[in-house]
Amino acid sequence: MRMGRLLVLLFVLSLALSVTPLTSDADSAKGRGIMVKRDAAERFIVLDSGVKRPEGLTANPDNGDLFVATFDGGPDANNKLLRFDRRGRLEAAIEFGTAPLLGLEFNRNDHKVYICNFGMSKIQRVPADFKSSSPTTQVEDVADLPKIGAPPVLDVPNPDGSRDTITFGSTSPAPNAMTFSTNGDLFISDSFQGAIFKIGNAAFCTTPCAVETVKHDGRLATVGFPPFGANGLALNKLETKLFVANTGDDRVLVLDLTVKDNDADNISVFAETINGADGLLMDRWGRLWVCANQADEIVGLSATGRVIAKLGNFFGINEDGTPRGLLFPASNVIVGDDMFVTNLAIHLRDGDEPEADVRRWTISRLRVPRPEEN
Repeated sequence: MRMGRLLVLLFVLSLALSVTPLTSDADSAKGRGIMVKRDAAERFIVLDSGVKRPEGLTANPDNGDLFVATFDGGPDANNKLLRFDRRGRLEAAIEFGTAPLLGLEFNRNDHKVYICNFGMSKIQRVPADFKSSSPTTQVEDVADLPKIGAPPVLDVPNPDGSRDTITFGSTSPAPNAMTFSTNGDLFISDSFQGAIFKIGNAAFCTTPCAVETVKHDGRLATVGFPPFGANGLALNKLETKLFVANTGDDRVLVLDLTVKDNDADNISVFAETINGADGLLMDRWGRLWVCANQADEIVGLSATGRVIAKLGNFFGINEDGTPRGLLFPASNVIVGDDMFVTNLAIHLRDGDEPEADVRRWTISRLRVPRPEEN
């Protein structure tokens, strides 16, 4: 009797194997899975007491120095540009007072750090080996961001065939993020005017440098939350495409730089539903890493815009008032095998949010996973 049951079992098993491959779903979809590492972020730098809301971030790849800019508001704000060494030790600071700062970018052509001075609507720069001082002695104005007017009217199709029309009103220049091309051109995002600007050969242009409008489009503005449109920027390897985070729309857009006409339809959606898409960077394998500031995570995108990784999470507030993990991650930069991330931890909404409990602000560090780890 037992032998009969065994023969039946073997027959059923052989039948199943004849129609079912000997691989799991993960194996058969190799390269299309999502890596999730919620504990990926560790605390790397705790800012001094009174230094609040780190936002901009860049690095000198030659020595690993990290540069951090703060985005603090109010009459008592004391915004700073900070320089840390590769081990996270503070080396120097420049005070900018009440002028909040956003994006930073290191330029290899002149070894200077470029600054989006949001409060003054300017692009500025400072030598990468700056010393602690007031800004008047070291900070140079590169260009004023031009006033080009409100973003163009945006026509949005609906699934039922109807259309919505969005009319924007903001005309204030709002420099947010930057990226350099290999020939030294500096691309700049404007969150309020819905624009991408360019300063040609920024290291050697005569100041104030000429600012060219690359794209002025309603898709680069937002009526969403957080209330920032065009934000983080990154170029593909061939520098034919410029990726643009739209924070309020939870999107990453892509701008075709081979099409020079501002009126051409050369902008499209690369990825959707990234909650608070903020800082962008492209790694050496062609993956795009996005700071999702409302999801408290870093999202990795493939070359086709597919989500392939989610790194980090928020785990509460420590007794010393620092966030555990990521809290409103705003900007990211890679040095070697490490990714560094600013935890802006800014309280934007009314009501009870963990950002309101933060008393000390931090920079996190994550290991950049290799593609074969997916």
